[in-house]
Amino acid sequence: MTGWDVDWRAVARGALVGFSVIVPVTVLHAVLDHEIRDFDDSGWRSVLYLFILGGFLAAGWVAGRLREDTPFMHGTFAATGALVLWIPARIVIWAAREDDRGLISGKDAALRPGQLFVTLLIAVSLGMFGAWLGARLVARARSSEG
Repeated sequence: MTGWDVDWRAVARGALVGFSVIVPVTVLHAVLDHEIRDFDDSGWRSVLYLFILGGFLAAGWVAGRLREDTPFMHGTFAATGALVLWIPARIVIWAAREDDRGLISGKDAALRPGQLFVTLLIAVSLGMFGAWLGARLVARARSSEG
């Protein structure tokens, strides 16, 4: 493999790890939003958001550990993959809820285009950082062995 070849198995593993963190947090968010009267002003939103960010970081971490020669590329693809996998799950959650929110338009849309773009930027950044951390730890472990 050359430096520009993408190991799609590493990307898929990272994306699935990120997805497996993000989806339960999204479901919990929907449940808490439905059950807590003043959810927007509660501390839950911030805590859950940190877990979402951790999912993107974990996606990059896994991909970077698997491909420490090109961690940034693989971390970027893994975090983006986690976000892309999350979108259909978010649509299912939106469809299952019993409120009058729009999907991509309206006052309180479930998937605002601007919000998705910012989330993509954050996902890519955290995926790259997670991949860098993962690759660095693999390299450090390898150097301490020999």
